[in-house]
Amino acid sequence: MANLQERLTDIIRPAVEALEYELWGVEFVRAGKFSTLRVYIDHPEGISVDDCADVSYQVSSLLDVEDPINAEYNLEVSSPGMERPFFNTEQMVPYINETVAVNLVAAQKNKRKFQALLEAVEDDTLTLTVDDDTLQVKMRDIKSIHLVPRFD
Repeated sequence: MANLQERLTDIIRPAVEALEYELWGVEFVRAGKFSTLRVYIDHPEGISVDDCADVSYQVSSLLDVEDPINAEYNLEVSSPGMERPFFNTEQMVPYINETVAVNLVAAQKNKRKFQALLEAVEDDTLTLTVDDDTLQVKMRDIKSIHLVPRFD
């Protein structure tokens, strides 16, 4: 059986796409009584507060029916923002040659949390340059990764 995050994504995606938004990603963060389900949506014209409210209403109703989470949680719907988290390699392709913040599951070359230049994306492997050193990292070895915005 798929893990909870994959199951939530499968349940939520059709509702988000029916409203003509892209489902950027889903995160479920367990924190006792204060668990949070974050749903990130995107659209070429940007995301407004009203867009988030529309998606929240639809997703909330759907989750009430499907009931995939057997605990209390807060639902948050937002855009990925400037520091957009990445959930798969396809999302990263437009950001090649940009800086990303990486948090690995286990250290590689004595690096676990770092910023790096995203050099290439091939299948499930990223090529990252950090401190003049090149790392090949598989997506399964990444705990989290997000864009570091530039302000030039």
